[in-house]
Amino acid sequence: MRVLSHGPRLAVSRALRKLAGLALAALLPAGLAQAAGDMQQVERGRYLARIANCAACHTSEGGKPFAGGLPIRTAVGTLYSTNITPDAASGIGAYTLAEFDRAVRHGVARDGKRLYPAMPYSSYARLRSDDVAALYAYLRAEVAPVAQRNPAPQMRWPFGMRGLLAVWNVLFLDDDPVRNDPARDAAWNRGAYLVQAVAHCGACHTPRGTLFAEKGLDERSRHFLSGASVEGWSATNLTGDQVTGLGAWSRADIAEFLRTGRNAHATSFGPMSTVVSTATQYMSPADLDAVAAYLKSLPGARGEDKPFRPDPATAQQLRQGRFDLPGARQYAVFCMPCHGADGKGFARVFPPLAGNPTVADPDPASLVNLLLDGAVTARVSTAPSDYHMPGYGWTLDDQELANVLTFIRGSWGNRAAPVPEADVAARRQALAAQRRANAER
Repeated sequence: MRVLSHGPRLAVSRALRKLAGLALAALLPAGLAQAAGDMQQVERGRYLARIANCAACHTSEGGKPFAGGLPIRTAVGTLYSTNITPDAASGIGAYTLAEFDRAVRHGVARDGKRLYPAMPYSSYARLRSDDVAALYAYLRAEVAPVAQRNPAPQMRWPFGMRGLLAVWNVLFLDDDPVRNDPARDAAWNRGAYLVQAVAHCGACHTPRGTLFAEKGLDERSRHFLSGASVEGWSATNLTGDQVTGLGAWSRADIAEFLRTGRNAHATSFGPMSTVVSTATQYMSPADLDAVAAYLKSLPGARGEDKPFRPDPATAQQLRQGRFDLPGARQYAVFCMPCHGADGKGFARVFPPLAGNPTVADPDPASLVNLLLDGAVTARVSTAPSDYHMPGYGWTLDDQELANVLTFIRGSWGNRAAPVPEADVAARRQALAAQRRANAER
């Protein structure tokens, strides 16, 4: 075997080092590009998880983020949100991307167990695959794993039979992509995707049929976003109706409400305050405008083509100290200091009651909740603090509360139906039962 002398060996060594350096230089940009791409995907997943409000449902009160356990009360029983942290045993740590995709878009867990559609997979079915991949990347890379197995659902027969959900999926699951309308601009099409899929607005604001499927999935249905009942609250009509919908709101009004939880027309409360606090306030300005553009394009579902017309008669009576109508005196004592004799409130702090879509809603459930238990506005970065409206269930009986609500719904030009005492009594009992159940957990 021939052995190279010192000089040739040194030359060969230098040549090899040079080749290795060239190879490393060629590979390094590719590696950096891959790392940058991974970081971008994780950040995209973070943004999508936030505006889809994943943490709100998958985090119990006082619990670890995304570990599940939040009770979700439905008309057929109570179920608990799942653990979506990357814990291998009780979360999604063992899920492949394909298995995660199947769970998110088709409601089938890794072990084949079917998920209840309280998880809005019927909306997520229309997510793009690259967005599902981004969510997967974020949950796996950035969320701390938590070992937590959550309670089993407590469902009435036969709804506890998960096998029936396969039939439900056949009947109601539509995984066609969100329709791209070439006649519309990019903002409208982006808004359609956000509203229908990512933000799943229809899960709360679209009425459901006998088998609890949404009656409409997009703007082609007259039921889509026309208002619904959710856990004892009335989720308002988001179509273009002038009185009970968004017909009187501008595109900027909608974006402002989603960003801050308040505008000149209304202030958030109840579950919507949570949505604003944990999700919509973080939407980019372009996405807020896109959602607003899409919502403003929806025709009114209830045929309200005439705008709200204020009537000064109630304000005049209150200012004169006249309490002719039932509920007027209680309004003057408990409500007028903030909402005024004219029902106009104080814009972006105390919402107007005159012409407010929630006040005019055919379903007074949210107003009943507000007067019984009070409410909190959204906690957002654009406001120095949230505002607590006190509840008056402790001092007013059912008939008095019904009178106040009826007075509000029929004053200043409002033309909503009276609120029966029985509705207030039933909701008071339901809220008390809910508090007992929470205390026993």
